[in-house]
Amino acid sequence: MPRLLWAQAGTLTGVVRDEQQRPVPFASVALPTAKLGATGDAQGVFRVTDVPAGPVRVVASAVGFTAASRTVTLAADEVLDVPLTLTAAPAALTEVVVTGVSRATEVRRSPVPIATLSRREITLNANTNVIDAAVRGIPGLSAVTTGPNVSKPFIRGLGYNRVLTMYNGLRQEGQQWGDEHGVEVDGYDIDRVEVVKGPASLLYGSDAVAGVVNLLPALPSGPEGRLRGEALTEYQANNGLIGNSLGLNYQKNGFQTSFRASNRMARDYRNAVDGLVYNTGFRELTLTGMVGLSKAWGSSHAYLTLYDNRQEIPDGSRDSLSRRFTRQVFESGLDDIKNRPLVSDDELNSYAISPLHQRIRHYRLFTKTQVHLGGGELHLLLGAQQNNREEFNHPTVRSQAGLALQLTTYTYDVRYHLPEWQGLQISLGSNGMGQLNRHQQATDFPIPNYDLLDAGSFLLLKKPLGKLELSGGLRYDLRLVNWSDFYVGPNPATGFDAQSRAGVPGAQLQFPAFRQQYRGVSASVGGSYLATERLTLRANLARGYRAPNIPEIGSNGLDPGAHIVYLGNRGFRPEFSWQQDLGVLWHQPTVDVSVEVFHNYVQNFIYQARLLNDAGQPVVIVPGNTTYQFQQAAARLYGLEASLSLRPAALPWLTSSSSFAFVNGENADAARLEREGPTARYLPLMPPLRGRTELRATLPAREGCRLTATYFRASLDGSARQNHFLALDNSETATAGYVLLGLGAGTTFASRAGRPVAQLVVQVDNVFDTAYQAHLNRLKYFEYYAASPTGRTGIYNPGRNVAVKLVVPF
Repeated sequence: MPRLLWAQAGTLTGVVRDEQQRPVPFASVALPTAKLGATGDAQGVFRVTDVPAGPVRVVASAVGFTAASRTVTLAADEVLDVPLTLTAAPAALTEVVVTGVSRATEVRRSPVPIATLSRREITLNANTNVIDAAVRGIPGLSAVTTGPNVSKPFIRGLGYNRVLTMYNGLRQEGQQWGDEHGVEVDGYDIDRVEVVKGPASLLYGSDAVAGVVNLLPALPSGPEGRLRGEALTEYQANNGLIGNSLGLNYQKNGFQTSFRASNRMARDYRNAVDGLVYNTGFRELTLTGMVGLSKAWGSSHAYLTLYDNRQEIPDGSRDSLSRRFTRQVFESGLDDIKNRPLVSDDELNSYAISPLHQRIRHYRLFTKTQVHLGGGELHLLLGAQQNNREEFNHPTVRSQAGLALQLTTYTYDVRYHLPEWQGLQISLGSNGMGQLNRHQQATDFPIPNYDLLDAGSFLLLKKPLGKLELSGGLRYDLRLVNWSDFYVGPNPATGFDAQSRAGVPGAQLQFPAFRQQYRGVSASVGGSYLATERLTLRANLARGYRAPNIPEIGSNGLDPGAHIVYLGNRGFRPEFSWQQDLGVLWHQPTVDVSVEVFHNYVQNFIYQARLLNDAGQPVVIVPGNTTYQFQQAAARLYGLEASLSLRPAALPWLTSSSSFAFVNGENADAARLEREGPTARYLPLMPPLRGRTELRATLPAREGCRLTATYFRASLDGSARQNHFLALDNSETATAGYVLLGLGAGTTFASRAGRPVAQLVVQVDNVFDTAYQAHLNRLKYFEYYAASPTGRTGIYNPGRNVAVKLVVPF
């Protein structure tokens, strides 16, 4: 009889206490692998039933404390007592992660650099999206931005299709090649962010060559048979952001369900140079639901998410003397950028979405199943998602979309963790996707309709040898891309271009048929060594693989939201990277220190640069839009990240955390450098040297006081001047350095019984209203004039922002 039918369960009980052995009221206790959870009572006592027998990881957390984790072994029908102790300060090196590793692994034992961000840290900051929240807290992670609500994650200088973004393990597919295409996820729903820094192609295949950002929602928690949840509201003064969210969850006898509805809206943001920046507002609605079972045999959960965002599209057009923003009122043939009408103050202050905007609707449906089978564990993920993107750029026919793409993706991921044999852990599996991308009723066609099939298989090994733990593996990937002849011609009914057919008068072949296979082998070997109880050394060598994306090989048209005409190259080969990582980590009760250095050599690196004619002048195919052509060359990136956390024993209420990140990216093609000169030396979109320091004082709890976990914080976030930029053809320019001061405070209101009633957070970012441009801010280059009467060109980042957030659990 299969072992599956013999699955047995037990019960976990215990008390969550602090370092002084005082009970922590209403702490959350989660069993991530088993998809189970509970909330302790006023005395910190918890109980979790129907826990599968065998090894199980238990994680406890509470507001004002660092999450604590233990792994215990539970026998069938056993009631096991598991005491848990929380500390009042960060100790990230001992956290357990699941992203980028075959099985649950402690951060410091992973040879691949992994960083995490908790729900508490996300809540304590004022963010306009979850990627910005992660950038604040994770060194080595940066973002290319287009206004406050569009942030694309970059890891160690690499982004777009080189970073795989996932929602609860499901890869996010939403035209991520575009500059102004953000991540379609509800930030209020995210309980934890896990970031893999470096090639993660071994587990995830192409598109993870730079790393992975996994956005994880919360598990249901609380006593069985009781509806639990939270209501959240926030306001941000800079762009008038109003956010509201309601989350509910319920569990009983292994049945689990949760639901969340969130709505956010914002008008144009403000800074000291530009005033209100026209067309940077948005309206966003998200619905998320989950239903599942968690039993002794394993668990199975189904998720459904619906995302709808109307995002304005800035273009930066202005009056040349007053520098006030102007708006387009005619089509491109009649449009005179220098004589557009001024935007009124009413329009700048309005929450109404302007006619020129993009609308993104993203739907996900997927299941995650885990089964105890044959002494091991089988994991299966099956998903379907659809991304509908419309960019409205026709001022005279406002209902006519310029870009209208529908991307449908089907995803599978299956892996089996074999039973341990003499300490050796073996995991094998396969994952992949099928995609169909189709133009709808559009007038602009930057890429063709295409079909894509992607599949890969992998083998992972991990073996502890005393203080040394070794891990590694091998993966093979295959990707097939094809499309048919794609014609574009005039549509007499609308007066615009439209998709057409061969033989139709005026039809032109914009995308000739294409079919190509891409293959790649990924490999990794690394290890961690516990030199002492406090000192960990780790190293990893990885070979990553990435197939060219569709715009890189097939683009030939205008992306209206980006204001860029893209030109691809059908002959591109896959990218292959060789990355070396070395890390030193020190952990003790009062100090955490980590230093990570890396070197990454990329063969066939694909990047874009402005296209010039024979006279050295920029090529203009569509007036008012820049023309870029993708190119390929060898590249080299290297850098380091360091962090320091202090918790003075003499001042237990005070914590200090500092981080530092540096990356340098250079063109390694000697022939190209000789031909194009020193302006081509550096790679585009390299983040400058960046540092962040925060001091936080948490007041000790007082007997009978209704305010708990009260804190005050101050932060300095600085970026150095970026002189290492792609100067070829004026693709980029130098960016000045800056330092921003942030202040914050918060507290939790408790009932007479000690139960949290409400959490209040107040945050002030950019206290001195510093005028600055981040190097990865695309709006920096939205400028139509060679000079400005103020001496400042482009659009600046947001100025001072005062934010208030209220979270009410129930």
